[in-house]
Amino acid sequence: MKLQQLRYFVAIAENGFNITAASEQLYTSQPGVSKQLKLLEEELGLRLFSRSGKTLDGITEAGEQVLVKAKNILREVDNIKQLSDDLQNEHGGVFTIGTTHTQARYVLPDIFSKFRELYPDVQLDLHQGTNDQIDEWLKTGHVDFAIASSAKPRRNNMVTLPCYYWDQALLIPRDHPLAKLDQPELEDIVRYPIVTYLFSSTDRSTLVDAIRKAGLEPNIAITARDADVIKTYVREGLGIGFVANMAYHPVQDNDLVAISTHDILPTYTTWIGFREDLYLSNFTYDFIAMLAPHLQRELVDQAIQEYRDNKVITCIDEKQLPYRLIQQA
Repeated sequence: MKLQQLRYFVAIAENGFNITAASEQLYTSQPGVSKQLKLLEEELGLRLFSRSGKTLDGITEAGEQVLVKAKNILREVDNIKQLSDDLQNEHGGVFTIGTTHTQARYVLPDIFSKFRELYPDVQLDLHQGTNDQIDEWLKTGHVDFAIASSAKPRRNNMVTLPCYYWDQALLIPRDHPLAKLDQPELEDIVRYPIVTYLFSSTDRSTLVDAIRKAGLEPNIAITARDADVIKTYVREGLGIGFVANMAYHPVQDNDLVAISTHDILPTYTTWIGFREDLYLSNFTYDFIAMLAPHLQRELVDQAIQEYRDNKVITCIDEKQLPYRLIQQA
């Protein structure tokens, strides 16, 4: 059995059982792919694909099992190559991250600055999107790491390490009626149009859920993925805004009042996630520790092993996570 045969087999499965498409992806000839598939099936003594005449029309039950193991083998081969590159060039490489606008704009700049001082030869590729997009990028290998937030537990489809907690901030102009209240309640909030984050299929709006749970109905006027856009619309008088509390700057946003929603809305957790088979280089361990100082290398390795063993992580005490609070002038 050759690695090349496994690559051809996986490529056929991922291209809808189309050998022509697989050969084009692999930059090789269709007869060559067909021959290697035949040799693989003969060596294994298994029919990996079902056929209609000379055309592949599906994958067999045995093929499904072989496919899982073949993908794992090929990923480990790639990890070995990455390990080799890492050992030959400990301070260089490419680091690809998918994250939200809020993290990219308000959290990561300081961390990236420190990281670049330590690893000036590492290329940082940053991709911004919604949680749905980030999940898809991670699934397809478009990014190595995901940094995002949710108010609910994440799906167990990746190693997920909690970094810190944060609350949403209610943003209003200084002359707004709600600014006169010490702590606006949900009953006060629903009287006004709301400008808030774009909802995703993985995380429904906790704001909407909380309001409806209280027997009230929110007036969602505008949704956006960008906290700066939300602040702009609040300034234009289009509604009251809800953004991550770290998106409020007491000097740059001094025309707005930021009120904590800690007592009326659920708390969010920012997490960093990656596939369990991803090889972690030295600089990725350091980056994780910069983002969340409690996530030192030993703890990260322990969490990965727990996930591989039973798809749960118990070694991290989430009650000990730090809070990111609203900045004070």
